[in-house]
Amino acid sequence: MRTFPMQSESKRLVLIVSLLTIIGLIAVYSSSSVFALEMHGAAFYFVKKQLVGIMIGIAGIIGINFFSLNGIKKISPLFFIVALLLTALTLIPGLTHHIHGSARWLRISGFSFQPSELLKIGLVVYLAFCVDKKHKKYSLLYDYLPILSILLLPSLILLKQPDFGLTVTLSITTIAILFLSQFQLRHLLGTLFSIVPIAALLIIMKPYRLKRVLVFLNPWHDPHGSGFQIIQSLIAIGSGGMWGVGLSQSKQKFYYLPMQHTDFIFSIIAEESGFIGSAILLTLFALLLYYGFKIANQLHDQFSRLVVQGYILLINLQAILNIAVASGLLPTKGLGLPFISYGNSALVCHLWMIGIILRLVKVAGNTR
Repeated sequence: MRTFPMQSESKRLVLIVSLLTIIGLIAVYSSSSVFALEMHGAAFYFVKKQLVGIMIGIAGIIGINFFSLNGIKKISPLFFIVALLLTALTLIPGLTHHIHGSARWLRISGFSFQPSELLKIGLVVYLAFCVDKKHKKYSLLYDYLPILSILLLPSLILLKQPDFGLTVTLSITTIAILFLSQFQLRHLLGTLFSIVPIAALLIIMKPYRLKRVLVFLNPWHDPHGSGFQIIQSLIAIGSGGMWGVGLSQSKQKFYYLPMQHTDFIFSIIAEESGFIGSAILLTLFALLLYYGFKIANQLHDQFSRLVVQGYILLINLQAILNIAVASGLLPTKGLGLPFISYGNSALVCHLWMIGIILRLVKVAGNTR
């Protein structure tokens, strides 16, 4: 039986995501075992919860397989609206579960989840849906701005939570999708030049954001206070050397490094597996980007191509931002490392993104 190149490359995509997810399970156990044992009486507490997330993710991938291309297109506006409304519910007192001062989680009947992760799925498919409807992409007023305005309401809700990191991620992803859609370059450059002063203003308006930038510039100014986390992260990365200190041998996970199993899990990976382990992890994300775009370039349907490109870009952009923060190259943003960091909402939604990609590839293969 003949296998189309796109389908064989999708198998490589599955392999890469599987490896990242397995690495994530190992890293979550290694980084959280001490904390989990003390707080919950079980070293595998967070690993078990992560496994539940993987199972939900796989169940979703199976469910996505029942949708046709037209079905995915038709449901995309509704999915975006529902995800937007659920994210907006986090602003209502009583429904919100606050973590680290941010109202990003909905808590219903003892169950909490982060609806903004669904918003990542919804925004990309809805952008692709709207761009696909545009036959001309020249007018600023009638073509470009209506598409760009889709980002406005999600950004306002996310900034209110506040979630500046995800706002930045979705903004960059949106501009990238518009660029890949061959909108006028002058319009895109105008947007970029407009975003920079707006972002600067948003940082200045909130003291905690400005403080993060100042800490990023000089964490040693307050090594026992605001600079503590990034300094401990750098110590973890530096301690790893070439080969690392060994699996589960991290010292920084013993309450030196906060959020060691979530936002700063890369630091523990670098400490325990060294430069070699970090390089392997970065290579896997690079391969995910390479094969993702290779698949996208073979898709003739514009909607499918933009969805694949959008999801692959979003996942890799978040990975880059997370690793850059852990390495002291960017101020802290509160973004996890895709497929690796503990957090079921993010893990499930990233797996569903891969599921949608695989379905679009399968549909394209069936029509050949």
